[in-house]
Amino acid sequence: MPYPTILVRGEIKLGQFLKLADLVEDGAEARIAIQSGDVSVNGEVERRRGHRLSDGDLVVVDLPAGLAGARVRVEP
Repeated sequence: MPYPTILVRGEIKLGQFLKLADLVEDGAEARIAIQSGDVSVNGEVERRRGHRLSDGDLVVVDLPAGLAGARVRVEP
């Protein structure tokens, strides 16, 4: 299943991207998902909410309803 690409301007952190891409509802849900090990960046579990994402990174969240994800597209 192809994931949507989300356009961002400049630098974005993992927690912010989860909200921007509508993968979580709010910052609290982002924090819980990341701390629980339910978020991966490029196939690797990422537990740092402040992890800086790069152009082309694939972020996937293991939600109760199944996997959801989005790819980062950085616009300079």
